[in-house]
Amino acid sequence: MQLYRFLSADDTSEFCHKVTAALNKGWSLYGDPQYAFDAAKGIMRCGQAVVKEKDGEYSPEMKLGEQ
Repeated sequence: MQLYRFLSADDTSEFCHKVTAALNKGWSLYGDPQYAFDAAKGIMRCGQAVVKEKDGEYSPEMKLGEQ
């Protein structure tokens, strides 16, 4: 099965650590990173899609971050 996640966080090192952790768990980058201005907080936000191939059958109850 193929799994998909969209990681997001404020534009700080937290975002980079989140993506790095996913890559080290076997996830692969999917597409380009995204940036958007959060007017309510007055900061930039980052996002990155990641995908992973895994044996088994998909279930909506899966915790994708633990895969």
